[in-house]
Amino acid sequence: MVIEVITMTKRAVNGKITGTPKVLKLAPLLLFAKLTTAEGVQLNCLIHQHGLNFLYQATLGAQVAVYGHYNARQQFVIEKFTILSRTTQTAS
Repeated sequence: MVIEVITMTKRAVNGKITGTPKVLKLAPLLLFAKLTTAEGVQLNCLIHQHGLNFLYQATLGAQVAVYGHYNARQQFVIEKFTILSRTTQTAS
């Protein structure tokens, strides 16, 4: 029997939100968002911790800094985040 050990290395990533954050599950809250890094790599991200704050603050095109790890499905699981700049729309 072979047991495969996956090491979860933590990473910090800066990028831009390219997809509107979506709610995958309500109890417990689980969000999905697409991020594009400064190098042009697209990440599929899952947010559980402080998901309501992320949903409130994150808008399409916002610059973010995230910290987390990859899961077995190669999704980036965000543990901490900060919104660096938001895009705002003004009414005309």
